[in-house]
Amino acid sequence: MAVKQKMNKEQFLDNYKKIKGRIHSIETFGAVDGPGIRFVLFLQGCYLRCLYCHNPDSWDLNGGQEINLKNILKNILAYKKFYKKGGVTISGGEPLLQHEFLYHLLDALQILGFHSAIDTNGFVDLKFSKKCIDKADMLLLDIKEVDEDDCIELTEQSNENTLKTLNYCQEINKCVWIRYVCIPGYTLKNEKIHKLAQLLQQYSCVQKVQLIPFHQLGSYKYKELKIPYKLESTPIPTSEEMYEAEKIIRQYNLPL
Repeated sequence: MAVKQKMNKEQFLDNYKKIKGRIHSIETFGAVDGPGIRFVLFLQGCYLRCLYCHNPDSWDLNGGQEINLKNILKNILAYKKFYKKGGVTISGGEPLLQHEFLYHLLDALQILGFHSAIDTNGFVDLKFSKKCIDKADMLLLDIKEVDEDDCIELTEQSNENTLKTLNYCQEINKCVWIRYVCIPGYTLKNEKIHKLAQLLQQYSCVQKVQLIPFHQLGSYKYKELKIPYKLESTPIPTSEEMYEAEKIIRQYNLPL
């Protein structure tokens, strides 16, 4: 642990007891949110309204539970032995909306010797997000759509800031894993996958492309929250469709 020798762990953690964030949920054994086994902290709040979102209960910035950073760090430290080859991923919602809290968390994780990743849609303006991107070890960047108009239809927001975030990661050589959800009738089209691959070819910072099959696991939440769910009749991708999409990515020598 890289905490100053004159300060014990409890004293170090006390520095963070007045710093609070709004938390949606916690996963202590994440295996798909970055390299290795990871502690995954889901922060509350998101401005996107993705048609396929499986956590619509994370949208409200005032939802979730307010927890101080000291308690979160104590929770992470309790599982530290499991994360030696992994680390901590901060997801959401959109974690960069709570950029001040996120920066303090990333700073503490760096001092404590944890690998850190931000799972983000890149929507937050770089004037707010830069310092967190600089502090994190890597980004899991969600590209919702490659076409601007289709992105607005799918998420109600532009993809402009997402691409600016990717460009910034290229400038500073920040490790990025790209995440792209494959939705039949929307993003899972050969021409879309080709366009995605052609875009990503320009970025040496992209070290992995994760094609994620659309699923219906969160559909029940829309009924509970009385939110219209437009993808109720959308099928999940077949294994053949996912294989075809991966084959296209491989044609461009991109890492899967």
